[in-house]
This record gives sequence, C-alpha cells and structure tokens, in this order.
Amino acid sequence: EDVAGAENNRLRFIGLRDGISDELLKLIDEAEEDTKNNTGCEINVAFNYGGRQEIVHAVNELIKQGKTQITEQDISDNIYTVPDCDLIIRPSGEQRLSNFLLWQAAYSEFLYSDVLWPDFTKNDLYDALREFENRNRRFGG
Repeated sequence: EDVAGAENNRLRFIGLRDGISDELLKLIDEAEEDTKNNTGCEINVAFNYGGRQEIVHAVNELIKQGKTQITEQDISDNIYTVPDCDLIIRPSGEQRLSNFLLWQAAYSEFLYSDVLWPDFTKNDLYDALREFENRNRRFGG
C-alpha cells in the first residue's frame, strides 16, 4: 500500500551495525542516502538496537572526542535519534519500555494499547493522537 507522501520521507536506521552482513549494510546505506534530503517525516528503524547500548555508544563517542566531563547535552548530541519523544505508543498490552529509547523517553507521554502491533491501524493512531492532545504535559514538574 502506498502511503500518501511516502516518497518524501527520510529513512534512518539506528542501532549497531556490528554483525550485519555487508549486503544488508549496503542496502541500509543506499536507503539512507536515497532519502537523506527528503523533507517529510523522518522514519527511524530500530535495527540491532537497545537503549542502554545507545547511551554507552554516545559516551564512547564522547571519550573518543577527548571529553573528560560529560553533560546531558553532550549525550543528547551523540545518541542515534532526536533526544526527546513527545509520545510513545506501546501496543500489545505491554506496559514497559523494553530497553527502547531510554534517553529520549525522559519526559514522554505514554499510551498503552491492547491492540497487537500487526493489527494497529490508522484509526488506532488517530485515537492515540487525540488522547495525547488532551493531556496536560508537565515535563517532570
């Protein structure tokens, strides 16, 4: 099914590339290169990804840069994705993060759904967004 405007979306693959075949890495690199200048949605595909691993990766990058004092902003600047998520939708009835976007979830709103991911529809997404619109976000306060 063609998603309206999908041709303008940007693809990013986040996670470790260690242990991934050269053939698959080439396809990933091509997809990112082909979509890097697109201005629509940015779609992050978590592939061989873990939230703790992402934070460790960021810290190791900072060590390579010679940092001896690390700030929150330093970590935010060196993680794989945008630092803050507004809404995390967790389908399948699970009520845990499961090592997913640990840094980015600090001030996120969560919505839990009993709908299994393969069955999650546009209407389920619209319902989640409507609920999110009605929340009073306090960002930890």
